[in-house]
Amino acid sequence: MVRNGKQYLDSLKDNRCIYINGEKVDDVTTHPAFRGITQSFATLYDLAADPANDMIYTTEDGTTANKVFMIPRCREELAIRRRAITKWAEATCGFAGRSPDHVAAFLAGFASSPEVFGEYKQNVLDFYQYARDEDLFVTYVIIPPQVDRSKAAHEQEEKYLPVGVLEERKEGIVVRGSQMLGTSTAVSNYLFVSCITPLRPGDEDYAISFVLPIDTPGLKLYPRPAYATGKESTFDYPLSTQFDESDSLVVFNDVFIPWKHVFTYKNIEATRAQFHETPAHVLGNNQAQIRLSTKLKFTIGVARKITAMGGTDKFPQVQERLGELASLAATVEGMLLASEYECVVDEKGTARPNARFLYGIVGMQDQIYAGVIKILRELVGGGVLQLPSSYHEMVNPETKDDIRQYIRASGVDSEARIQLYRLAWDIIGSEFAGRHQQYEMFYNGAPFVVRGHAYRNYGYHEPLEIVDRFLGSYTLPKALLKEE
Repeated sequence: MVRNGKQYLDSLKDNRCIYINGEKVDDVTTHPAFRGITQSFATLYDLAADPANDMIYTTEDGTTANKVFMIPRCREELAIRRRAITKWAEATCGFAGRSPDHVAAFLAGFASSPEVFGEYKQNVLDFYQYARDEDLFVTYVIIPPQVDRSKAAHEQEEKYLPVGVLEERKEGIVVRGSQMLGTSTAVSNYLFVSCITPLRPGDEDYAISFVLPIDTPGLKLYPRPAYATGKESTFDYPLSTQFDESDSLVVFNDVFIPWKHVFTYKNIEATRAQFHETPAHVLGNNQAQIRLSTKLKFTIGVARKITAMGGTDKFPQVQERLGELASLAATVEGMLLASEYECVVDEKGTARPNARFLYGIVGMQDQIYAGVIKILRELVGGGVLQLPSSYHEMVNPETKDDIRQYIRASGVDSEARIQLYRLAWDIIGSEFAGRHQQYEMFYNGAPFVVRGHAYRNYGYHEPLEIVDRFLGSYTLPKALLKEE
């Protein structure tokens, strides 16, 4: 089944335990902090459910499902998957980093190499099929809380700061502790829990992977402040009001997990291997780069439109900066397409985007996004600072004439100018904007981690062979040759 937006919204009306501003949330679909993003995700489900959008495929089991769950078997299927993911990315302008297609990609990667999970492989296959066939929204928390990052999990002051095994029972396990960074978790159906940061000997109690429904007893979510709250108008804050996903600390107060939902158990090697010895990390980051490419296109579209509105796009120095934006966006898109074109079909028959090109651009993501935002800031100048406090000044009889007279552009009325500049501010200057710059900087972890992926996956044998071949093409001077 491919569900629609109403079915998604109805699935969120359960007993999930979320606290924000000191109060328990009764219904995420109506609460001001989450209403905008749940409506936006509902739109994605409606889009996918419409056959005209070509986001439905027939699975290997004969069921129909959303293409975001596809296990690609060839280059063409990677392209089919990319086109489907792009439709969703365009619907959110690339500003929903943990939309339902992200962890769906990880689950597809897990299911394509179930042997990595050993005795729990059937659990992985069963849950993947269940999530796929029910079109579930699954999110994840895979990073321990930042209490003392110099110590391993088992070396912390208290035993259960990161989530770990408290008790083993015949029917399953009981876990206690916390994990971050639960982006979109408050508005999802299931949570995948694990640890992607390196674990050390002694950390076995924390070397686990499992899934659970968001309304599981003992599971509590503590979201950061909501950027949608207090924003009464989408006109004034078009991105904040619609695409604030929320990020949450997730706390496990002695939560019971049945064995059927356990993927790895007290196994450091398997917990690491699930990400990097399956296609999961590659497919998940492929989705992320499809989203980033769309986000950059949208952002440079705003830059191009603003410079055209003010007439500055005729200045050579402005064209230079627009050209720099174009180069950055084209680099991301080009590397994304190169990773697809040069894909590798592994021994299990899964088509993986080429890691050289994929991680090459992942390693530059923090710099590229920061660079794009810096240029957009330069191009909009002080115009984003000289806007009315809200749309109310545009309708108040005492103020509207001043706004229309003085905040406009040549040939463009005040409504159109203010609308565009409000959008620009929500990209570069609002709380929502600040969160996104920080988010893209650490999307895949610390810079040394993401560049480590690029280092390991580049394939240095090729450039070394070129250098060695050249060095071997000429002889040393006789004076340097060793005498026999």
